[in-house]
Amino acid sequence: MSTTTKPGVSKYIPEPQDRVVRAPRGTEKTCKTWQAEAALRMLMNNLDPEVAEHPESLIVYGGRGQAARSWAAFDAIVETLQRLEPDQTLLVQSGKPVGVVQTTTDSPRV
Repeated sequence: MSTTTKPGVSKYIPEPQDRVVRAPRGTEKTCKTWQAEAALRMLMNNLDPEVAEHPESLIVYGGRGQAARSWAAFDAIVETLQRLEPDQTLLVQSGKPVGVVQTTTDSPRV
């Protein structure tokens, strides 16, 4: 078990073997837009224990293909998608988020 501590805040962070990722289902969004929600659900579906090869290691297929570089990168991608505005695009490089840029509502979200 791990915890992170900021002044006045303690947050439980499950160990990789304790984490079970399942995408949200239904019509309620967890992101600000359906475009970001779609990217989030696809990412999370890749780590669902029913389909992932080794979800605790972020391995989704082929023994090496990872959904994200690390659990910290996965969490950062999820958090960024959830707060992404309709006119922003999340940049992901080598399995980690590297920035958010101002684009247009017609641009890709990721």
